[in-house]
Amino acid sequence: MKARQRPLPPVHATVVHMLADAATRAPDAVALVFGDDRLSYAQYLRCVAGFAHELVIRGAAGGRVALVCANSVSMAIAMFAVHAARAQAVPINPIYTPREFRHILSDADPVIVIHDDTVAETIAAIADELDIAHRVVIGGDSGRDLSALRDDARLRLPEPLPDPGDLASLQYTGGTTGLPKGVMITHSAMSINISQREALLPTRPEDESVLCVMPLFHVFASAMCLHLAAYCRAKLVILARYHPDLVCDALDSERLTRLPAGPTVFIGLMGNERFRGADFGSLRCAYSGSAPLPAETLRRWQQLTGTPILEGYGQTEAGPVLSYVAEGGAIKPGSVGEVLPGTEVEIVDVDDGVTVREAGELGEIRARGPQIMAGYRNRPEETAATLRDGWLYTGDIGEFDAEGYLYIRDRKKDMAIVGGYNVYPREIDEVLYAHPDVLEAAAVGVPDSYRGEVIHASVVLRPQSHATPEDLLAHCAANLARFKVPSRIDIVAALPRTTVGKIDKRALRPG
Repeated sequence: MKARQRPLPPVHATVVHMLADAATRAPDAVALVFGDDRLSYAQYLRCVAGFAHELVIRGAAGGRVALVCANSVSMAIAMFAVHAARAQAVPINPIYTPREFRHILSDADPVIVIHDDTVAETIAAIADELDIAHRVVIGGDSGRDLSALRDDARLRLPEPLPDPGDLASLQYTGGTTGLPKGVMITHSAMSINISQREALLPTRPEDESVLCVMPLFHVFASAMCLHLAAYCRAKLVILARYHPDLVCDALDSERLTRLPAGPTVFIGLMGNERFRGADFGSLRCAYSGSAPLPAETLRRWQQLTGTPILEGYGQTEAGPVLSYVAEGGAIKPGSVGEVLPGTEVEIVDVDDGVTVREAGELGEIRARGPQIMAGYRNRPEETAATLRDGWLYTGDIGEFDAEGYLYIRDRKKDMAIVGGYNVYPREIDEVLYAHPDVLEAAAVGVPDSYRGEVIHASVVLRPQSHATPEDLLAHCAANLARFKVPSRIDIVAALPRTTVGKIDKRALRPG
């Protein structure tokens, strides 16, 4: 289904051009807030320009730069600086384990790693092992504060600026093979997706205050916080971490107008007594993404705050957004809204992948448009399987209603969404199989009222082995980021099988 005709707002050549335009139009407007620290747009651009020159000197142009950083002003500056240096940004979750870091850094082959001081020892060892040329530590007692460049009015962006066809980001997402794969997004794809979203979610230039409570290494936060704010020359209020009291403080002191978050954040906020008594007079709407939004959460939020939660749909491979509930449009519980302008989405037969289904009929969601990924890095076979005849096959099952609203009903691929993060049970299986006492293992996602889903695993032990669930959980914690660690591991005598002898994961899921 094609998007209904809506005018597309101006599209910047790249996000670097976008930030430069913001600094020209609103040099004195507040751009970034982090605790007591505030930067104007002119200062923001100077910091980006100064750090970008350093990255160019270190050989970043045309290569990749990894960012292993939690939320901070320096992380926001570094993301734009990598682009301004004509390099591909590779954001990585800083809570990953050495095993996870090693795979991504090996596959990405970055010239430089920018990282927090909290992971300095781990990253230093892996960088030496992989012969990564440069490391830059930011934050903490031993790292740099990139905002220190703010007052040097001589700083200008490196020339030439990136080209729209250049690769902008390499975002790693889970894989059915058990190993994350890097999604390659060009500058033009990234930039046009910002304007596509703006067509459905129009902002008020220089009159917005956007909260960034989601981690900036996550594609949802970079799209709906970092880039959204720069597009409309908004104040971006960055929190180091999520806590209801910090959100309440920001509501009061920064007069927030937009709150992008995942369902777990909305659920947690509504359970907080202080938040329930907060002043929502400035809040215009909230944006939900990265995980399905329960209808009851939508209803309760509207009742409590007097503002809507607008839900969207996409994936890293889609640049990342394909649809959104339009601001001022109909809100249908369970729907992820209308298809973005310039985008086509079809529901096709699950088996043949080409027969288009009618409204009300289920099938696999496929999409095409200018925001779709260029492919997976170093994965030609997986790229060919996912991008077919110009279409991105999402692996999600959905349907359209008669009015063109999209609904997500199931997943064709084996994936769970835990607190907004994609988790592929195959990766957890592989980690469990690496334990010497494990004969067989099967992890699945199961519904959870707070996190959306959590992981449960069933394990068959080798004969004469005596590992306990606690032993296996400790093994997982040593090899997986916290959000991937199963909430429960059951030791069983045997795993269910299909008629052809394969482990039947469907039988392990409740219901």
